[in-house]
Amino acid sequence: MPLLFLNERSCGTGVDPARAERAMTELARAVLAVLRADRPGTVLVSRDPITGLQIADGHPIGKWHGDPKNRDAWRRLLQMQSKWPHRVVFPEGEDFYDVEYRHQGEAVAGLGAAHLMDGLGVSLAVAPCWGEGRVWLEREQLVEEQNGDFASHVSDVELRHASSGTHVDEHLRWIEQQAELARRGGLDAVTHGADLWERRAALFPRLEFLPRVEQQLRNLVQVWVRPVARRLAELDQAVTSWNPDTEPEGPQWHSWVTGEGEERARELCAFTDLDGRTRTFATHARFTPGPGRVHFLLVPENKALRVAHVGRKLGV
Repeated sequence: MPLLFLNERSCGTGVDPARAERAMTELARAVLAVLRADRPGTVLVSRDPITGLQIADGHPIGKWHGDPKNRDAWRRLLQMQSKWPHRVVFPEGEDFYDVEYRHQGEAVAGLGAAHLMDGLGVSLAVAPCWGEGRVWLEREQLVEEQNGDFASHVSDVELRHASSGTHVDEHLRWIEQQAELARRGGLDAVTHGADLWERRAALFPRLEFLPRVEQQLRNLVQVWVRPVARRLAELDQAVTSWNPDTEPEGPQWHSWVTGEGEERARELCAFTDLDGRTRTFATHARFTPGPGRVHFLLVPENKALRVAHVGRKLGV
């Protein structure tokens, strides 16, 4: 179920209107190529209604779709039930006010939302930076430090991106995987924590779970079900794309992942592993609302991630 997020930064620029129209045609082809690969699930998300889009400064999209050769593509774009603003597709309980994404120093809300939701950013290729199948963003996030203080953390993250049909070919395997997950009954069908445990093999094929996690998932309070599902899906996707041989330090995470301090790790993060040995699961991801944590360790030999704890911050 790919969510496509329109990059507002590529719209309304000062480029020649003819160039912007060519870029809009290519963008439409890319979006419709995704639609052909996953017709039931593809959704176009934008900051504002696309009917009011300025594809170049002073050049509204109406001039593009008013051309008879573009009318069919325009009708199909509208039929995708474009959603706005971005927060309408965020998981319940998530607002992401603590994170901002920038590209070359400028805020890019649409591309940031695409990264947060593990989606695909789509742009008008009116500049060389929007003509690539992947783009790098700077992410600044307010995070809790090991001593309990909060600090701003900046990191670079990679995002799937498309501005032409060629880019869609590059991401086709991922699109097909998302479609298959939806057919099996994806995250949108999850309503209770028990669903996460009982369907874990289908929803999170790269995640392994210690037995103690079963009751934690089954007993999740309702407000945590979707946020936990989202975090587990992000971790699974990160491990799926991970090559332990070339990335021994770990995957490219889709949300803030860090470790515990040495003392807290020793006191709170030791759990009995699947082979009966005690290991430290200090690495963790966060989920909200509240101080939610997912503690895990990487298992390179299985190209997997093993979860030991899902619940409140340890020691709180």
